[in-house]
Amino acid sequence: MRLRSLLFVPADRPERFTKAVATGADAIILDLEDSVSAANKAAGRAAIAAFLGAPRSCAVLVRVNPLDSGMTADDLAAVLPGLPDGIMLPKAEGAASVDALRALMAGADIPILPIATETPGAMFELSSYASRAAHLLGLSWGAEDLPAAIGASAAREADGRYTAPIELARSLTLFGAHKAGVAAIETVYPDFRDEAGLAAYAARGRRDGFTGMMAIHPAQVAVINAAFTPSEAEIDHAQAVIAAFAANPGAGVLQLDGKMIDAPHLKQAHKIVDLAGL
Repeated sequence: MRLRSLLFVPADRPERFTKAVATGADAIILDLEDSVSAANKAAGRAAIAAFLGAPRSCAVLVRVNPLDSGMTADDLAAVLPGLPDGIMLPKAEGAASVDALRALMAGADIPILPIATETPGAMFELSSYASRAAHLLGLSWGAEDLPAAIGASAAREADGRYTAPIELARSLTLFGAHKAGVAAIETVYPDFRDEAGLAAYAARGRRDGFTGMMAIHPAQVAVINAAFTPSEAEIDHAQAVIAAFAANPGAGVLQLDGKMIDAPHLKQAHKIVDLAGL
């Protein structure tokens, strides 16, 4: 499943579901957690169930409520019959949370996308996801809940950069995803009116090794898709690297366009081809 852009939509706003699909997002995330009040949870579940019963033209994920909320089982009972393409689990804490969610899913073979950095304990569990990689759609992170959980007054410096603890959470998610061999999904950029800032943020995410990014507004989708789609020049070079090694089996080092290439270049070339969906 190609996951460059994942657009959040509140579950209690069904009039936005079809509009979200039309944005070109690779996936939409129908959200039953933060964007839906307690009074509207039941309505949100019903709206998702109805939407999942119709044909879909992009991947549809559902963000359920956290395992300790007392609402996760009700969320799953409502949405699993419609076979969503993934379940997003907030406030996840490693392999144990994946196991707990799968137990509630009662055998439904639907992949899970944990939000893996929203509690202090989650920081120490990121490497454990590799042992549950077969059940994961990817790993993502968040910069909003963790500061509140540790009593931090802010997640960002005055110039917009993440503070050191939050940057650590981002990095650990990136490494945990790649250790597990699953998609590394960058967190949202909150200022949906700042297109230049979004483009720079998404470009940084791709540069650092993230393979896609979540969005909170339809206007962000095209910018994110562009950032996480390799250029024709990148694709051509990656394919040339792959072809060079295919033509010289057993070679450790080769020359291409006057430069030396070796195993790390080949690995990067395969990642670019995969990111391009080829």
